[in-house]
Amino acid sequence: MRWGRIIAVGCLAVVGLVRLAAAEEWPGWRGPRGDGTSQEANIPTHWSGTENVAWKVPVPGTGHASPIVWRDRLFLVSCQEEAKERILLCFDRTSGKLLWQRVVLQSPLEDKHQLNSFASSTPATDGQQVYVTFLDRTEMVVAAYDFAGNPKWLVRPGGFSSKHGYCSCPVLFEDKLIVNGDHDGDAYLVALDRATGKTLWKVDRENKTRSYSTPIIRTIDGRTQMILSGNKCVASYDPHDGSRHWIIDGPTEQFVASVVFNGKLLFLTAGFPELHMMAIRPDGSGNVTDTHIAWRTRKAAGYVPSPIAAGDYFLAVSDGGVASCFEASTGERSWMERLGTHYSSSLVSAGGLVYFTSDEGHTTIVRPGGKLDIVAENNLGEFCYASPAISHGQIFFRGERHLYCVGGRETASR
Repeated sequence: MRWGRIIAVGCLAVVGLVRLAAAEEWPGWRGPRGDGTSQEANIPTHWSGTENVAWKVPVPGTGHASPIVWRDRLFLVSCQEEAKERILLCFDRTSGKLLWQRVVLQSPLEDKHQLNSFASSTPATDGQQVYVTFLDRTEMVVAAYDFAGNPKWLVRPGGFSSKHGYCSCPVLFEDKLIVNGDHDGDAYLVALDRATGKTLWKVDRENKTRSYSTPIIRTIDGRTQMILSGNKCVASYDPHDGSRHWIIDGPTEQFVASVVFNGKLLFLTAGFPELHMMAIRPDGSGNVTDTHIAWRTRKAAGYVPSPIAAGDYFLAVSDGGVASCFEASTGERSWMERLGTHYSSSLVSAGGLVYFTSDEGHTTIVRPGGKLDIVAENNLGEFCYASPAISHGQIFFRGERHLYCVGGRETASR
């Protein structure tokens, strides 16, 4: 009996370690790879506003930024509009308890597009500090806090002007925090020292046009590339020093959705005033407008929701709710169907499935393939403009008024 108990305890410990090893943090915009993909298995596919919900808590203020997750902590930014306060919130991931709340900035509310918010920039974390960014009148503000809520630094690395408001999700790379400053003025990309906030490099974006895209960083054929669409172009930079590898002119003026990469091709969906979807070969140098576009289409392209690369397929949804699935290598459209009326949330994927969440909080789960295969449909019962986060076997939704944890309860991970 004694040996049986020892073996049983040992087996449970091994199972716990395997589960912990399989869990991924969701440390910033679109997760650990910045492309909406989760490598976790057994992610929930069925829920409602009350069913399969581990917890649901009210969120102070308003905002469209996504939650981020690091072990037993969940971070979120919001704006308390009456007080004109932009705030950082820390929740216990396992219970939803609000642990602390900090005012990062008190400043007049900026002009914005009706579909934007005053807290749209998803924070980032390296497990030691949380990095946030807001707009203070005409200046970008970037700040760092530790996990206890203590402020570490606050800087203003550049100006920002846009009648559509502000959104710039920070990206981590080595010792740097990189922020996109595309705006209607002297646009720029800037890298800050994560420890101090000091500017390490800052490069001009010559087209001086507002965009809201977040870069992705990949090592491709031995070359580290930071790739983003925006500012009337698609471009690749070296994140070490800001030098540019290549650029494609256009295909339009303004961009919101992030690019994705499937290991061979880059994919984008954009923008305004013209809508485009295209695939790009990432091995160029200089201006590659005429040589490195693999395929393109304009029908049912999205402006705000970021797409997903899933194996042999590329999936996207238009703002008006028309979803498409393409053969990634050729651009041949496998199917195109209307899923809802309006989409702001970006796509996420896990376990071979892709999750489409509409503004109405309705999530359609699709298996990528040659024909539309809807696995499940779920209604949160609340408007949802933020993109979901996937971590520790659960999905975290930021609704218009509440934060939801979908999936079974878990104990803290330390």
